[in-house]
Amino acid sequence: MTTLPLASLPRIVCDPAQPPLAQRPLIDEPQAAELVALFKVLANDSRLRLVHALERAGELCVTDLAAEVGMTPQAVSNQLQRLVDRRILAARRRGNNVLYRIVDPCVTSLLELALCLSAVPSEQAAAGR
Repeated sequence: MTTLPLASLPRIVCDPAQPPLAQRPLIDEPQAAELVALFKVLANDSRLRLVHALERAGELCVTDLAAEVGMTPQAVSNQLQRLVDRRILAARRRGNNVLYRIVDPCVTSLLELALCLSAVPSEQAAAGR
């Protein structure tokens, strides 16, 4: 497996006005608690699959999301509400449908990084990482 020096890896930036993580003050307890709450919301296979489906499609209604991820509309609706509550997703009405979309671009970056972290070493080597 080929590994790159940490300094040569691209930095994912959600807010360009923020300094790099290494230059920021150490997170305090309230910030850490907020991050834990965010990771708890994302630490669910159904919610991760819904976020990924929305990233791929851009915007979907509950019925289409349910078909995409193989869940019941009620189960999808329950999971979507948790993501809306965290301001990860937003909803808008179009006729009889409610369409959901990702409104926090950092979440898709985080999902991309998580997929990178979970890739098997042979996949990483094949991708030149």
